[in-house]
Parts: sequence; C-alpha cells; structure tokens
Amino acid sequence: MRFLVLGGGIQGSAAAYDLLQHDAVERVTIADLNPGPAKPFLAPWLDDGRLVLRQVDALSESQVQRVMEGVTGVLCALPYFFNFAMARLAVAAGAHYTDLGGNTKIVERQRTLDGEARARPVSVVPDTGLAPGMVNILAEEGIRRMDAVEAVRIWVGGLPQNPQPPLDYQIVYSLEGVLDYYVTPALVLRGGRKTTVEALSGVETVEFPDPPGALEAFYTGGGISTMPDRYEGKVDTMEYKTLRYPGHARIMRAVRELGLLSGQEVELDGVRVVPRQLFVQQATPVLSNPSGEDLVAARVRVSGTKDGASCETTYEVHDLHDPATGITAMARTTGFSLSITALMQAHGQIAEPGVGTPDEVVPPAAYVAELRRRGVQVHQKQRTT
Repeated sequence: MRFLVLGGGIQGSAAAYDLLQHDAVERVTIADLNPGPAKPFLAPWLDDGRLVLRQVDALSESQVQRVMEGVTGVLCALPYFFNFAMARLAVAAGAHYTDLGGNTKIVERQRTLDGEARARPVSVVPDTGLAPGMVNILAEEGIRRMDAVEAVRIWVGGLPQNPQPPLDYQIVYSLEGVLDYYVTPALVLRGGRKTTVEALSGVETVEFPDPPGALEAFYTGGGISTMPDRYEGKVDTMEYKTLRYPGHARIMRAVRELGLLSGQEVELDGVRVVPRQLFVQQATPVLSNPSGEDLVAARVRVSGTKDGASCETTYEVHDLHDPATGITAMARTTGFSLSITALMQAHGQIAEPGVGTPDEVVPPAAYVAELRRRGVQVHQKQRTT
C-alpha cells in the first residue's frame, strides 16, 4: 500500500508517522509547498526510503495529479478550503480519500462526487479528525444503542497542560481556523429542528478530572458536521461546545466585538489592513508553546430510552502530549484518526464506495479498538434509571 499525505504540518506528520508503523505500508509521501525538514519523529523512515518528501503546490492541479499517481489512499491535512479540490482529484486518480474537514458547506460539495466515487470504486470520507471525526463516530454509536434518542451533547477542547495568561490557551492547530469558529454561528437541533446560535454563547462549567479540572464550554460551529441534517426531526437536542479554561470566552467575545476578528479590510494611515490577519500575526508568538505540552479533553453524551427505561451513555477521551515522540495530544487525536480511517479504507473496512461522513461509514468498534492500540483511550459509561 502507498499513501499520500497532503500537508506536512503536525497533523499530517502524525498521520504519516502512524501509517509507517504498519509493515504493509510500502511508502508514504508527504507533499507540501515547503516540505522540509521533516519532523524529528519521522527521521527513521527518511533513512530507509519508506518516507518521501515532495514539494507540491496544492493550487497546481497538474502537480497534485502527478503525486497522486499509483497511491492507495490520499490523506488531506491541508486547510479546509482545499478539501473539495483534493477529493475530486483523488477520485479521478482512483484513490481513496479522507481529510480533517471542519467546514460543513465543503462536505456538502464533496457529496456531489458520490456517483463518480462509486464508479471507480473508491471511498471519500471527509471530516475525520477529532471534532468533526472521532466525536461523531462515538455519538453515532451512542445513538445506535438507544431505542429512542432525546439529546446528543458534545464537548471538546485542545488545551495547554500549563495554561498561561492572557488567554490560558496555546495554538494546537491553525489559529485562523480557531478564529473562524469564534465568529461563525453554530448549527444545533432544538425541538428537533435546525437552528443557529451565536458562537461563544451558552457558556457553562464542565468538570473533568484534574488536569484539566473545571473548564468552560461554549457554542462553536463545525464540530458535528452534517449530523444535525441527518437527525433533524429524529433527535430533540443536538449541540457541540468547545472547551477552554474559565474566562476565555469573555475575553474573546470582547476581542470580537471590538472588530479585531473581522476579515474585512480597513484603512490605517493609508494602508489596507485585515484586522484578523493582524491579530493572528501578533497573537501567534504569544500563544505558541515550543514544548507542545498540551492535552485533549472530550466528552460525548447521548441520552434517551432503552428497553423502556431512561438511559444515558457517555464517552470520554483524555489524551496528553507524548514526550517520547514530541507528538502533541491534538496531533495524536486528529492525525491518528485520519490515518486509522485511511487504513480502514485500504483494508476494505469502509464497506461501500462513495462519499460518507465518519458517523455514516466508519465501523465504531473497530475504530475505537484502533485508537486504543495507539494509546488513545475511550472510556464509556452507561447509566439506566
């Protein structure tokens, strides 16, 4: 098997690292506009030739087509706005495709590739990171265990193990992407119907074992992908909230209301400036942590009825930065989720060709077992009354 990883950042590199643990994987190519140097944890495979770095401009269709030739699967860890084009090219090349997703409108465009993917036949599985991705698979499994579902609630956060002011936050993936979530309304189900709520609203306290302890949660978009569309009229309540240390939402609401997260150009002393770009430039060095000591906390709770009794199933994930490899918790939970999906596609565990989100096509028991083999533990609790 040969795989192509598009994007050589920490998530893509973590996915490549995981693929290379498998003897059946003959070669992994990481394609990036600026491909080198590879992350230190990838060095052994550069030496033995199983890992290849290629300079590729994702805006060049011909370059992407060349690097996709002869691969079993394509894993896309590029910014979300590349996902439709990369999926289209992978299908045309006859390769399975999966990505980290994060933008529901792009997933809807990817669904238009379903007919061609079935004809090839290959599978396209967008949104296979942590959230969306892992939590969707867990939520779907919880839903399947119920006779009737009343509510699905999901909380996810990527956080520093040692929070520092002013935001008690460190960059664990694109800061631009984080800010998108802070300004984009979140899609939820209320009374079984789709509606939107303001990002950074609905603040509540959620308790986790220490670390991280008490966190705050608030609405953000994108985390549950297309699940509200699938379950409209079938589930009364469905919502996703981001987790941060207490006080984060209040600060970021103030920053947003001051216009500092706007993507619209303004003129400053005769120079055109985009406030959000300036914010990202100034905040990035402050919010970066070279040691990478982060954690991921996630909780998925599905409540309803089973065999005539009220039932609640809860899944929890708590993962930490790996000091042995230097791979962050966020990269482990997103990059490994991406690679697990790609391996499932290659081994025929995604049963049908075509386009499907993880909650629709990824077998949950096998997926959770693969996470556990990588040290990412999923804890399940069930309560019946």
